[in-house]
Amino acid sequence: MDRSIVVALFVLLFVLSVDTLEAQEGKEVPRIGMLRFDNPSDPRSQGLTEAFRQGLRALGYTEGANILIEYRYAEGRLDRFPKLAAELVALAPAVIVTQGTPGTLAARQATATIPIVVGGAGDLVGAGLVATLARPGGNVTGSTNVDPELSAKRLQLLREALPKVSRVAVLYHGGPEADPEGLKATLAAGRDLGIRIQPVPVAEPSQFQAAYAVIAKERSDALIIFSSSFTLSHRKQLTDLAAKFRLPTMCGEASWSEDGGLISYGYDREHQWQRAATFVDKILKGGRPADLPVDQPLQYNLVVNLRTAEALKVRIPHSIMLRANKLIR
Repeated sequence: MDRSIVVALFVLLFVLSVDTLEAQEGKEVPRIGMLRFDNPSDPRSQGLTEAFRQGLRALGYTEGANILIEYRYAEGRLDRFPKLAAELVALAPAVIVTQGTPGTLAARQATATIPIVVGGAGDLVGAGLVATLARPGGNVTGSTNVDPELSAKRLQLLREALPKVSRVAVLYHGGPEADPEGLKATLAAGRDLGIRIQPVPVAEPSQFQAAYAVIAKERSDALIIFSSSFTLSHRKQLTDLAAKFRLPTMCGEASWSEDGGLISYGYDREHQWQRAATFVDKILKGGRPADLPVDQPLQYNLVVNLRTAEALKVRIPHSIMLRANKLIR
């Protein structure tokens, strides 16, 4: 082949490759903002982040390639949310993914136009974040953790594990993540089972020690801890105090038992965060949060910490061990 033709072909291929590269570089990569209450060094936090990434990968997204994620962590401090939410809104992301009711409220207060996907929060309707679960109606959708029947089920499981229990304390966040329906269901289940319920709201970590002292003074036989982004971010401190006061605990998800809680029964949070990726994908493809129904809990896990049971000298019935998704030995 004539040398001039070869050179011409080479130049043409070079120009075409440059044009293709420039077109790819010019393509806008979607930016996702993530607003979290927890601490990025927390293994549970890392597990939720990885679950979200897995969900994205399953839908064809690779972080750093065809999707970008901007992370902001409040690290257990509610007062940091407004500033962090404002930072994310200033970046003009395509979607903001939030954790918990306080973070979602902060994001909603910062923007009424950028779509917000909730990785998991409490009563979105009661908090005024969505109109209804079926038709959210605004710029917020995602997953709710509200399932009043679950609260009654936890108390039933606790009675099955500790047949002699007659008084149970319920510790929960008394702020924006309060779960009145869950407490109402627990009180009703307590009446049905002949168990007296002792509500114990806490607003700050500085109140934990006093709260446990009150529980001990009232001679509660066991403790139920309602899961929220607040209590979860302080779960090690709460389970350590339960061990100190020798209180058998019933909590809401596996990470509680992994950190020393006796029994956990609750929704699968990692599944919720994988689902959050599905909501993001639908919005990036043109879906409106107003029209995307809010998910309710679908998958549940029962976890028992047998080491804690041994330390408390509690014998877990065979019936519960057979149903457990995981036994920590």
